[in-house]
Amino acid sequence: MTTAIIGTGAIGSRLAADLTAGGESVLLASRDLDRTRELADRLGERATATTVDQAVEMADVLVLAVWFDTIKELIAQYGDRLAGKVVVDPSNPIAVDDQGTFSKTIPEDQSAGVIIAGLLPAGARPVKAFGTLLAPSLESEARREPERGAGFFATDDQGAGEEVARLIRAAGFDPVPVGGIDQSIRIEVFGDLHEGTLGRVPTVEEARALV
Repeated sequence: MTTAIIGTGAIGSRLAADLTAGGESVLLASRDLDRTRELADRLGERATATTVDQAVEMADVLVLAVWFDTIKELIAQYGDRLAGKVVVDPSNPIAVDDQGTFSKTIPEDQSAGVIIAGLLPAGARPVKAFGTLLAPSLESEARREPERGAGFFATDDQGAGEEVARLIRAAGFDPVPVGGIDQSIRIEVFGDLHEGTLGRVPTVEEARALV
């Protein structure tokens, strides 16, 4: 399956580096095509820069590594073109105030994963993944030895989950499912399984015990 990462910021660029280092070929897209090309050039032959429109057209798996509100904009823009595709949501809807305090931009009891899944067209295959780790950990914890770090994911679609689990392995982590999309809140910021709450990237054995 063809994988595209839309967004080349802190999460998207690090995830692209992890996947290409793990032998995965990826399409890279953002609104800044020059920046996308620079990233693709740094990552080598396994990374190809495209426009967002091309990525949506060509990819079977779309990782929307952009802000929560931007994901909503992309869904509104592309609509039914997302049907049949595995749509991976790493978003954490947060804001920071002048004192450096982080807070959710949606109600405390709501999940970005559930909201995004509800906005997708019929036939799209949502998965919550790759936002459980802090951006620096995507780089520093990939292919950790002797025990790899866990990469949590949530989905109602078994086949989509299997494909994302494969990508998690390629990125240098061991996949750990937490249940359906309704469990996304657990792996989002302030959730009990998010790295910011745990204070570390757990091993698979530790992660399975926590689930």
